[in-house]
Amino acid sequence: MRGRKPATIAPGSSPVMKAPSPPAWLPKAGKAEWKRVCPVLVDERRTLTTADLPTLAAYCAAVAQVQEATTILEAEGFTYRGPQGPKKHPAVSIRHDAMTQMRQLGSELGLTPVSRSRPAMRDQNDSEDASGLDL
Repeated sequence: MRGRKPATIAPGSSPVMKAPSPPAWLPKAGKAEWKRVCPVLVDERRTLTTADLPTLAAYCAAVAQVQEATTILEAEGFTYRGPQGPKKHPAVSIRHDAMTQMRQLGSELGLTPVSRSRPAMRDQNDSEDASGLDL
């Protein structure tokens, strides 16, 4: 995930020209995220390709998992009483893992502030070599 991210779609790739419908297997919250994010990537940024669709679907599934785990934790609490005393609720780990996936996949798609700012910052430093010294 390091290095320069392209500002536009590379030539020879298959850009998505119209926001597709979300996959049927996505949960309701995942479909809502797809409908929110897909137009941004297709219409505004013009960076989504057909090869990116599985990544977008995985991102949306992670968003849905975070929402579901949070709902469970709100209803049941962060701990439960096991045979040997209080234990961490399994939904805590599920939510944490889903948040990590969401952050990583969102970065791959250019949905995080850091991933959007990197190319702009690097464009300003085009005259500098890797050591940061002017040539």
